Amino acid sequence: MRKHLPGPYTLVLPGSKLVPKIMLTKQKTVGIRVPESPICLAVIEAFGNPLLNTSALRDDHDEPVVDAFDVEKLFGNDVDLIIDGGEVYPNPSTVISLISEQPEILREGKGDITPFL
Repeated sequence: MRKHLPGPYTLVLPGSKLVPKIMLTKQKTVGIRVPESPICLAVIEAFGNPLLNTSALRDDHDEPVVDAFDVEKLFGNDVDLIIDGGEVYPNPSTVISLISEQPEILREGKGDITPFL
């Protein structure tokens, strides 16, 4: 993990008793993601703890959200804070399961899968 994070990977690991139940899947696993984003890293550093988050999507809106104004318009009443970090390109992370001895590629994305083969 230290070799590939921060980076374009989500690593799936077995959940333990230390992981809050809200974060566990039905399979009792948890995905760990540490993006190479100065803003995300600064927020994590400021809180001193991992953060639980999700992508901000709306079923009733199918056009791309391109700037902070659009985010404010769509989510303004539903969120406490919006940080405009500039343009974000919707290229998902590579998801790799590390729950068995052999890594399993669950989704190919931004991260190179070669080191895990």
